[in-house]
Amino acid sequence: MSDHFHSMTRADFNRARFKSFINQVFSVLSGKRNNLLSYDEVKEKLRIGGPIYRGVKTVHVEQIIGSLNRYHEFDSAFLPKEDQLAARWQKVDRAFYEDIHLPPVVLYKVGEIYFVVDGHHRVSVAREQGQIFIEAEVRECATRINITPAIRPEDLEMLGSKVDFLERSALDKTRPDADIHLTIPDGYTRMLEHIAVHKYFMGLDFKRDISEQEAVEHWYDTVYMPIVNVVRGSAILEEFPDKTEADLYLWTLDHQHYLSREEGLPLQPPETAAKLFIEENE
Repeated sequence: MSDHFHSMTRADFNRARFKSFINQVFSVLSGKRNNLLSYDEVKEKLRIGGPIYRGVKTVHVEQIIGSLNRYHEFDSAFLPKEDQLAARWQKVDRAFYEDIHLPPVVLYKVGEIYFVVDGHHRVSVAREQGQIFIEAEVRECATRINITPAIRPEDLEMLGSKVDFLERSALDKTRPDADIHLTIPDGYTRMLEHIAVHKYFMGLDFKRDISEQEAVEHWYDTVYMPIVNVVRGSAILEEFPDKTEADLYLWTLDHQHYLSREEGLPLQPPETAAKLFIEENE
C-alpha cells in the first residue's frame, strides 16, 4: 500500500513539474513574469497596512496568487518550480489521498487576493488536485484600491501610481463612488497636475484661497465627470476596448489644449470638448 501511494504521489509531482516547465517556456517566449506575487513588493508599491487577524475562513484556492517569502519556488499557477520540493510536496499529496485533515494554511489577504505565509505545498497540491476551497487562518491588510486575482506583477507600477493619486487627492474619501482607472503610464500624475491647475484658476475666479479638498471635489464634479458622462453616453469605448473612460478623459483634455494652442480656437467647456473629440473618432 505504501509503494502504491508513493507511486501515485511521485507521478503527481512529476506531472506538476512538467506543467511548471511548460509555463516557464511560455514565460520566456512571451516575456511575461511567471512567479507568484511577492508580498513585500506589493506592500512597498501599494503601501498596504495591517495585517489584522480575521480568524479561520474558507478561501477560494484560485484567489491565492502570492507568497510572503517563497514566491520564487512556485510559478504563478502555484506549480513547483524546483525538484527539491518533491519530498514535502509528495507528503502533502499523500495526505490528500489518505483523506488526512491538515492544519489550515496561513494567509495574508489584500483586496480580493491572498499571500501564503505558511502552507505553500498544501496550496500547490490543492490546486493540482482540483480542490476549489481551502481552510485558512486569515490576516487582512488594508488597501486603498481593490486588488483582484487578475493582477499581474507588471501591473504594480500603475497601481502604485493610483495609490499615490488617492493618497494625495483623497478622492476615494470625498467621492467614495469615484472609480478612476487608467492604462496610460503617466496618467495619474497628469491628473494631479490638472487638479493643481484647476485649483489655481479657482482661486482667481473665487478671489480667495482654495483648499486642496475643495479643488479636488470641484475638479471631479465640473471637469472630470462631465467628460465621463459624455463618454458613457456614446459608443466610443467600443472603438477602444483596451481603454477606459479615464483614458478618454485625458485624451479629451489633450485634444482641447491642442485645438486652443495649435488651431487658435477658444478653450471649450469639458463636455463640449468631449463631444467634439468623440465625433471626430467615431
